[in-house]
Amino acid sequence: MSAVHKKIEHIIESQFKAEETFLAEYRKGTYTFEQPFAVENPYLISPLTALILFETEKEEAITVTVKGTEAYGDFHFTTKKERSHMIPVYGLYADAKNTVILSDESGAESHVIIHTRPLPELVKRPTYVKENGPHMAEHLMFLSPTSDALIAGYDYRGDCRWYCSLNIVFAVHRLANGNILIGTERLVAPPYNTSGLYEMSLIGKIYTEYRIPGSYHHDHAELPNGDIIALTQDLGSGSVEDVVVLLDRRTGDVKKTWDLKDVLPMGAGAVSKNQNGYDWFHNNAVWYDEKTNSLSLSGRNEDAVVNLDFETGKINWILGDPECWPEEMADRYFFRTDDETLEWCYGQHACQILPDGDIMLFDNGCWRKKSDPEWYPEGERYSRGVRYEIDTDQMTIRQKWQYGKERGEEVFSPNISNIDYYGEGRYLVHFGSNGHVNGKVCTRTPMAHLAEGEVTFNSVSVELVDDEVMYELRLPASYFRAKKLPLYCEEETLVFGSGKQMGHLGVTEEFETEVPAEYGGEIPDSLCLEIREENDRFILHGKFENGQIVMVLLENGGEHHRYFVPTTKHAFSSICVGTFIEHDERIVNHPINKEGLKGRYEVKVLVEDKIYETGISVEC
Repeated sequence: MSAVHKKIEHIIESQFKAEETFLAEYRKGTYTFEQPFAVENPYLISPLTALILFETEKEEAITVTVKGTEAYGDFHFTTKKERSHMIPVYGLYADAKNTVILSDESGAESHVIIHTRPLPELVKRPTYVKENGPHMAEHLMFLSPTSDALIAGYDYRGDCRWYCSLNIVFAVHRLANGNILIGTERLVAPPYNTSGLYEMSLIGKIYTEYRIPGSYHHDHAELPNGDIIALTQDLGSGSVEDVVVLLDRRTGDVKKTWDLKDVLPMGAGAVSKNQNGYDWFHNNAVWYDEKTNSLSLSGRNEDAVVNLDFETGKINWILGDPECWPEEMADRYFFRTDDETLEWCYGQHACQILPDGDIMLFDNGCWRKKSDPEWYPEGERYSRGVRYEIDTDQMTIRQKWQYGKERGEEVFSPNISNIDYYGEGRYLVHFGSNGHVNGKVCTRTPMAHLAEGEVTFNSVSVELVDDEVMYELRLPASYFRAKKLPLYCEEETLVFGSGKQMGHLGVTEEFETEVPAEYGGEIPDSLCLEIREENDRFILHGKFENGQIVMVLLENGGEHHRYFVPTTKHAFSSICVGTFIEHDERIVNHPINKEGLKGRYEVKVLVEDKIYETGISVEC
């Protein structure tokens, strides 16, 4: 058996075809308020949504009610005045006959029944919910997974009312236009770095893929002018997760770059066991503060939040335990305290600056000290949401609030997790990676314990008002972040037409030296080799032994290109997303971008000292 050539259509192209199909069907008939046209899951990836289309004789605003099992489960939305109505329907139940009520301005009603399919196993069912209908009214708790699960939104009872069937990952942020922005499912570099970001609506339509040359990970933010800050890396630098870029919203091009290696000595404050030289900083959050025109970045493996001047990229301050940092840095950038109740953050996530200038973050509590780091004794580990008050003139700090320490190992989460601020006293604290291995609390991300025995996953999302638990949701999986959002957003507008790809993936680095090798004939079946071709890249997928020498060779007449394929696995200190991890460690997925290539190329593969024919050619 020779290598397999798989051509993979981009989801944007698939969605455009689906849209053209249902619009063609709609145009064949005459659909009215009384008898509208409805299509379930119109954009293929959001199964608990639908689209209702019809015409009215005059411009009217239509009120939509998606019925719940009881009144607290209802979702309501009123459209703008239109004659041609395109109404997204959100909040359907799975495996049900859902009732959607349309009401016009005269008070007349039209009932639409929408049938949905059962939930897949990857949409996790809650193990516990503290229900609160009034508190969660018109909102869902969205959770993006890091273990085997799908991103989903849960209501006040813990019923799933939205999910996406794509493996989209990391932080979910709602943009000013009502769309959401989230990491794509297109893996660039293991274990979880993807091609960039999708701007999409909850109905599933992807309007834009923002491709980033160094890949995307963890977090992003929208600036007041609409441009996007995203976390990335320089793939050829020898380190990861230590670069930030500014993307032009109109083109997707990189307008500005901040490289943390330019302002921080690598590993300067890293004595904790989170650290390794390759993943020295592990930036897991970015927050833009308009008042100070600054970026706050969370370096998990430095146990520090670093605040940079947006324009110059220079350090303003560092929040964290100053122990073990160079004395000149500790004196210049770190906060001092006489607050005996203050505890520093260790392995933290999700930093943000509040309207009054306070700093709020999720303190995972890894190691809990810098010198001679070791885990707290069993039974004494804890994670928490914490709020600090800082004075950047006097460079002082005090601890203002915390939640989670009192719950101890019940919610201890060694990685991922987040907090959110809705207003004074109104917070979300999400414990995303609480897990157990062989009955004992996981001291690393639960995904890292899989080879050690029986692993159970758990996440706990807690809504607080003045320290009272108003809503709590527990799910049997690890989730990177939780985000409470209103399901309907008046700024969101459905626009027909093809989505687009912006930015670029970059030119894949080539291996300049020709490696001596002899002709090996057809590719061995044991390699299970596939070439997975997309519109802007192709991926070598196969099984190779750890450390085996592998190269991809492209030939077009006298034109030759060589690409080294890494088969040695890097040690990652924190697997923040495990949804891309292959269960067979021999499997390698290595992408080669089409940028910089032009024409049709024959694909050959070098393994050790032999060059094999694949019988496959790719168009660039």
